[in-house]
Amino acid sequence: MSCPLPPGMQVLERGWLSANNILFDDGGPTTLVDSGYVSHAEQTVDLVHRALGGRPLDRLINTHSHSDHIGGNAALKEAFDCRIVVPAGLHAAIADWDKDALLLSPLGQRSARFQHDELIADGDEIEMGGLNWRALAVPGHDMEALAYYNPENRLLISGDALWENGFGVLFPELLGEADGLIYTRQTLEMLARLPIDRVIPGHGSPFTDVDAAFERAFRRLDAFTADIDKLAWHAIKVIVSFAMLERRHVAKAEFPAFVLGLPFAVDVNARFLDLPADQLAAKVERELLLVNALRLVDGRLVAG
Repeated sequence: MSCPLPPGMQVLERGWLSANNILFDDGGPTTLVDSGYVSHAEQTVDLVHRALGGRPLDRLINTHSHSDHIGGNAALKEAFDCRIVVPAGLHAAIADWDKDALLLSPLGQRSARFQHDELIADGDEIEMGGLNWRALAVPGHDMEALAYYNPENRLLISGDALWENGFGVLFPELLGEADGLIYTRQTLEMLARLPIDRVIPGHGSPFTDVDAAFERAFRRLDAFTADIDKLAWHAIKVIVSFAMLERRHVAKAEFPAFVLGLPFAVDVNARFLDLPADQLAAKVERELLLVNALRLVDGRLVAG
Protein backbone atom coordinates (compact mmCIF):
# COMPACT_ATOMS: atom_id res chain seq x y z
CA MET A 1 0.00 0.00 0.00
CA SER A 2 1.42 3.39 -0.95
CA CYS A 3 1.45 5.87 1.90
CA PRO A 4 3.84 8.75 1.31
CA LEU A 5 5.07 10.85 4.19
CA PRO A 6 3.63 14.35 4.52
CA PRO A 7 5.67 17.18 2.95
CA GLY A 8 8.42 18.41 5.24
CA MET A 9 8.81 15.08 7.04
CA GLN A 10 11.93 13.01 6.39
CA VAL A 11 13.17 9.74 7.90
CA LEU A 12 16.95 9.38 8.20
CA GLU A 13 17.19 5.60 8.44
CA ARG A 14 20.23 4.44 10.41
CA GLY A 15 21.95 1.16 11.12
CA TRP A 16 21.03 -0.77 14.27
CA LEU A 17 23.65 0.91 16.44
CA SER A 18 21.84 4.23 15.96
CA ALA A 19 18.08 4.72 16.06
CA ASN A 20 16.37 6.33 13.09
CA ASN A 21 16.08 10.12 13.09
CA ILE A 22 12.81 11.75 11.99
CA LEU A 23 13.27 15.30 10.74
CA PHE A 24 10.46 17.85 10.38
CA ASP A 25 11.06 20.93 8.25
CA ASP A 26 7.98 22.57 6.73
CA GLY A 27 9.41 26.07 6.62
CA GLY A 28 8.56 26.80 10.24
CA PRO A 29 10.37 25.63 13.38
CA THR A 30 12.36 22.45 12.73
CA THR A 31 12.26 19.33 14.90
CA LEU A 32 14.26 16.10 15.08
CA VAL A 33 13.00 12.97 16.85
CA ASP A 34 15.83 10.88 18.39
CA SER A 35 19.54 11.37 17.84
CA GLY A 36 21.32 8.01 17.47
CA TYR A 37 24.30 6.56 19.31
CA VAL A 38 27.17 8.64 20.67
CA SER A 39 29.84 7.15 18.43
CA HIS A 40 27.77 8.33 15.44
CA ALA A 41 27.16 11.82 16.85
CA GLU A 42 29.40 13.61 14.35
CA GLN A 43 27.66 11.79 11.50
CA THR A 44 24.26 12.68 12.99
CA VAL A 45 25.13 16.37 13.11
CA ASP A 46 26.34 16.21 9.51
CA LEU A 47 23.19 14.41 8.34
CA VAL A 48 20.97 17.03 9.98
CA HIS A 49 23.06 19.92 8.65
CA ARG A 50 22.75 18.60 5.11
CA ALA A 51 19.05 17.78 5.40
CA LEU A 52 18.28 21.27 6.68
CA GLY A 53 20.39 22.98 4.04
CA GLY A 54 21.94 25.39 6.50
CA ARG A 55 18.75 26.19 8.43
CA PRO A 56 18.78 25.82 12.23
CA LEU A 57 17.47 22.87 14.19
CA ASP A 58 15.08 24.35 16.72
CA ARG A 59 14.07 21.34 18.78
CA LEU A 60 15.08 17.75 19.53
CA ILE A 61 12.54 15.32 21.00
CA ASN A 62 13.30 11.83 22.33
CA THR A 63 11.03 8.79 22.38
CA HIS A 64 12.97 7.33 25.33
CA SER A 65 16.36 7.48 26.99
CA HIS A 66 18.27 4.45 25.73
CA SER A 67 21.75 5.13 24.44
CA ASP A 68 20.96 4.59 20.75
CA HIS A 69 18.25 7.27 20.89
CA ILE A 70 19.92 9.99 23.01
CA GLY A 71 23.59 9.56 22.07
CA GLY A 72 23.62 12.53 19.71
CA ASN A 73 21.72 14.91 21.99
CA ALA A 74 24.78 16.69 23.37
CA ALA A 75 26.39 17.10 19.93
CA LEU A 76 23.19 18.46 18.39
CA LYS A 77 22.80 20.88 21.29
CA GLU A 78 26.34 22.12 20.74
CA ALA A 79 25.94 22.38 16.96
CA PHE A 80 22.48 24.01 16.85
CA ASP A 81 21.67 25.18 20.38
CA CYS A 82 18.34 23.37 19.94
CA ARG A 83 15.89 22.84 22.78
CA ILE A 84 15.83 19.25 24.07
CA VAL A 85 12.49 17.69 25.03
CA VAL A 86 12.33 14.35 26.86
CA PRO A 87 9.53 12.17 28.28
CA ALA A 88 8.44 13.50 31.65
CA GLY A 89 9.24 10.30 33.53
CA LEU A 90 12.92 10.68 32.64
CA HIS A 91 13.38 14.06 34.33
CA ALA A 92 15.28 12.84 37.39
CA ALA A 93 17.39 10.20 35.63
CA ILE A 94 18.64 12.70 33.07
CA ALA A 95 19.00 15.63 35.47
CA ASP A 96 21.10 13.46 37.82
CA TRP A 97 22.70 11.55 34.93
CA ASP A 98 21.90 8.26 36.65
CA LYS A 99 23.81 5.78 34.49
CA ASP A 100 22.04 2.80 36.05
CA ALA A 101 18.54 4.22 35.48
CA LEU A 102 19.53 5.18 31.93
CA LEU A 103 20.82 1.59 31.40
CA LEU A 104 24.25 2.87 30.40
CA SER A 105 26.25 1.03 33.04
CA PRO A 106 24.25 -2.25 33.02
CA LEU A 107 24.46 -2.54 29.23
CA GLY A 108 28.06 -1.39 28.93
CA GLN A 109 26.99 1.52 26.71
CA ARG A 110 27.93 5.19 26.47
CA SER A 111 26.28 8.56 25.97
CA ALA A 112 27.49 12.12 26.22
CA ARG A 113 25.79 13.90 29.11
CA PHE A 114 23.18 16.50 28.28
CA GLN A 115 20.46 18.45 30.06
CA HIS A 116 16.89 18.74 28.83
CA ASP A 117 14.97 22.00 28.44
CA GLU A 118 11.38 20.72 28.43
CA LEU A 119 9.29 17.69 29.31
CA ILE A 120 6.50 15.99 27.38
CA ALA A 121 3.96 13.61 28.91
CA ASP A 122 1.33 11.09 27.88
CA GLY A 123 -1.62 12.88 26.29
CA ASP A 124 0.30 16.06 25.47
CA GLU A 125 -0.11 17.45 21.97
CA ILE A 126 2.80 18.89 20.06
CA GLU A 127 3.24 20.43 16.62
CA MET A 128 5.92 18.94 14.38
CA GLY A 129 6.20 19.82 10.69
CA GLY A 130 2.91 21.68 10.69
CA LEU A 131 1.12 18.56 11.97
CA ASN A 132 -0.44 17.86 15.34
CA TRP A 133 1.03 14.87 17.19
CA ARG A 134 -0.23 13.27 20.40
CA ALA A 135 2.22 11.75 22.86
CA LEU A 136 1.27 8.21 23.89
CA ALA A 137 2.72 6.29 26.84
CA VAL A 138 4.15 3.00 25.52
CA PRO A 139 5.69 1.20 28.53
CA GLY A 140 7.28 -2.21 28.13
CA HIS A 141 10.68 -1.87 26.47
CA ASP A 142 11.19 1.27 28.54
CA MET A 143 8.68 2.19 31.20
CA GLU A 144 8.84 5.94 30.47
CA ALA A 145 8.81 5.71 26.66
CA LEU A 146 6.50 7.76 24.46
CA ALA A 147 5.29 7.23 20.91
CA TYR A 148 3.95 10.09 18.79
CA TYR A 149 0.73 9.73 16.78
CA ASN A 150 -0.72 11.96 14.06
CA PRO A 151 -4.41 11.00 13.58
CA GLU A 152 -4.99 13.12 10.43
CA ASN A 153 -2.38 11.20 8.46
CA ARG A 154 -2.69 7.99 10.52
CA LEU A 155 1.05 8.05 11.24
CA LEU A 156 2.82 6.54 14.25
CA ILE A 157 6.38 7.26 15.39
CA SER A 158 6.76 4.17 17.55
CA GLY A 159 10.31 4.28 18.89
CA ASP A 160 11.09 0.75 20.11
CA ALA A 161 7.52 -0.09 21.16
CA LEU A 162 6.74 -1.57 17.73
CA TRP A 163 9.03 -2.66 14.91
CA GLU A 164 8.12 -4.38 11.69
CA ASN A 165 9.33 -7.67 13.23
CA GLY A 166 8.72 -7.20 16.93
CA PHE A 167 9.77 -4.67 19.55
CA GLY A 168 12.73 -3.74 21.74
CA VAL A 169 14.07 -5.92 24.54
CA LEU A 170 11.80 -5.89 27.60
CA PHE A 171 14.41 -4.61 30.04
CA PRO A 172 12.07 -3.90 33.02
CA GLU A 173 10.89 -7.53 33.03
CA LEU A 174 14.41 -8.94 32.97
CA LEU A 175 15.82 -6.54 35.55
CA GLY A 176 12.95 -7.16 37.97
CA GLU A 177 11.80 -3.53 37.88
CA ALA A 178 8.29 -3.98 36.42
CA ASP A 179 6.11 -6.53 34.65
CA GLY A 180 7.32 -5.70 31.17
CA LEU A 181 5.33 -8.52 29.58
CA ILE A 182 2.01 -7.20 30.86
CA TYR A 183 2.85 -3.60 30.03
CA THR A 184 4.01 -4.55 26.54
CA ARG A 185 0.75 -6.38 25.88
CA GLN A 186 -1.24 -3.37 27.05
CA THR A 187 0.89 -1.09 24.85
CA LEU A 188 0.44 -3.27 21.77
CA GLU A 189 -3.30 -3.56 22.37
CA MET A 190 -3.61 0.21 22.72
CA LEU A 191 -1.62 0.88 19.55
CA ALA A 192 -3.51 -1.81 17.61
CA ARG A 193 -6.78 0.04 18.26
CA LEU A 194 -5.49 3.17 16.52
CA PRO A 195 -6.13 3.79 12.81
CA ILE A 196 -2.56 3.55 11.49
CA ASP A 197 -1.47 3.54 7.86
CA ARG A 198 2.28 3.89 8.37
CA VAL A 199 4.70 3.27 11.23
CA ILE A 200 8.08 4.96 11.53
CA PRO A 201 9.95 2.67 13.95
CA GLY A 202 13.05 3.39 15.96
CA HIS A 203 14.96 0.82 13.89
CA GLY A 204 14.33 -0.50 10.40
CA SER A 205 12.46 0.98 7.48
CA PRO A 206 9.06 2.67 7.80
CA PHE A 207 6.33 0.17 6.98
CA THR A 208 2.70 0.09 5.94
CA ASP A 209 1.71 -3.55 6.54
CA VAL A 210 0.72 -2.62 10.05
CA ASP A 211 -1.67 -5.50 10.80
CA ALA A 212 1.02 -8.05 9.95
CA ALA A 213 3.49 -6.25 12.20
CA PHE A 214 1.07 -6.43 15.12
CA GLU A 215 0.49 -10.14 14.46
CA ARG A 216 4.23 -10.79 14.59
CA ALA A 217 4.63 -8.67 17.72
CA PHE A 218 1.84 -10.48 19.58
CA ARG A 219 3.25 -13.88 18.50
CA ARG A 220 6.66 -12.93 19.85
CA LEU A 221 5.14 -11.63 23.07
CA ASP A 222 3.12 -14.83 23.49
CA ALA A 223 6.30 -16.90 23.06
CA PHE A 224 8.17 -14.85 25.66
CA THR A 225 5.23 -15.03 28.07
CA ALA A 226 5.10 -18.82 27.72
CA ASP A 227 8.85 -19.17 28.25
CA ILE A 228 10.60 -16.37 30.13
CA ASP A 229 13.96 -18.06 29.56
CA LYS A 230 13.47 -17.51 25.85
CA LEU A 231 13.15 -13.78 26.50
CA ALA A 232 16.27 -13.82 28.70
CA TRP A 233 18.37 -15.60 26.08
CA HIS A 234 17.11 -13.35 23.30
CA ALA A 235 18.00 -10.27 25.36
CA ILE A 236 21.53 -11.47 26.10
CA LYS A 237 22.19 -12.06 22.41
CA VAL A 238 20.77 -8.66 21.47
CA ILE A 239 22.92 -6.82 24.02
CA VAL A 240 26.09 -8.66 23.04
CA SER A 241 25.34 -7.94 19.37
CA PHE A 242 24.79 -4.26 20.12
CA ALA A 243 28.00 -4.04 22.14
CA MET A 244 29.89 -5.68 19.29
CA LEU A 245 28.48 -3.18 16.78
CA GLU A 246 30.21 -0.48 18.81
CA ARG A 247 33.40 -2.47 19.45
CA ARG A 248 33.46 -3.70 15.82
CA HIS A 249 35.81 -6.64 16.46
CA VAL A 250 37.50 -8.56 19.25
CA ALA A 251 40.04 -11.39 19.29
CA LYS A 252 38.23 -14.73 19.49
CA ALA A 253 40.17 -15.64 22.63
CA GLU A 254 39.00 -12.42 24.29
CA PHE A 255 35.31 -12.84 23.45
CA PRO A 256 34.35 -14.71 26.67
CA ALA A 257 35.77 -11.86 28.77
CA PHE A 258 33.94 -9.37 26.54
CA VAL A 259 30.60 -11.10 27.17
CA LEU A 260 31.23 -11.48 30.89
CA GLY A 261 32.16 -7.82 31.08
CA LEU A 262 28.57 -6.84 30.25
CA PRO A 263 26.72 -6.57 33.59
CA PHE A 264 23.31 -7.07 31.98
CA ALA A 265 24.35 -10.37 30.38
CA VAL A 266 25.80 -11.66 33.64
CA ASP A 267 22.81 -10.53 35.73
CA VAL A 268 20.14 -11.92 33.39
CA ASN A 269 22.01 -15.21 33.11
CA ALA A 270 22.12 -15.46 36.92
CA ARG A 271 18.43 -14.55 37.27
CA PHE A 272 17.03 -16.87 34.63
CA LEU A 273 19.44 -19.26 32.90
CA ASP A 274 22.21 -20.10 35.39
CA LEU A 275 24.63 -21.18 32.69
CA PRO A 276 28.28 -21.59 33.70
CA ALA A 277 30.28 -18.59 32.49
CA ASP A 278 32.21 -20.52 29.85
CA GLN A 279 29.03 -22.09 28.48
CA LEU A 280 27.27 -18.72 28.37
CA ALA A 281 30.03 -17.12 26.28
CA ALA A 282 30.43 -20.15 24.02
CA LYS A 283 26.70 -20.40 23.36
CA VAL A 284 26.40 -16.67 22.58
CA GLU A 285 29.34 -16.91 20.18
CA ARG A 286 27.98 -20.00 18.44
CA GLU A 287 24.47 -18.64 17.95
CA LEU A 288 25.58 -15.18 16.80
CA LEU A 289 27.90 -16.80 14.26
CA LEU A 290 25.02 -18.95 13.00
CA VAL A 291 22.89 -15.89 12.19
CA ASN A 292 25.83 -13.87 10.84
CA ALA A 293 25.61 -11.30 13.64
CA LEU A 294 29.28 -12.21 14.08
CA ARG A 295 31.87 -13.36 11.55
CA LEU A 296 35.18 -15.08 12.26
CA VAL A 297 37.96 -13.36 10.29
CA ASP A 298 41.65 -14.15 10.89
CA GLY A 299 41.13 -15.15 14.48
CA ARG A 300 38.91 -12.18 15.30
CA LEU A 301 35.16 -12.03 15.81
CA VAL A 302 33.80 -9.19 13.71
CA ALA A 303 30.35 -7.59 14.08
CA GLY A 304 28.09 -8.75 11.27
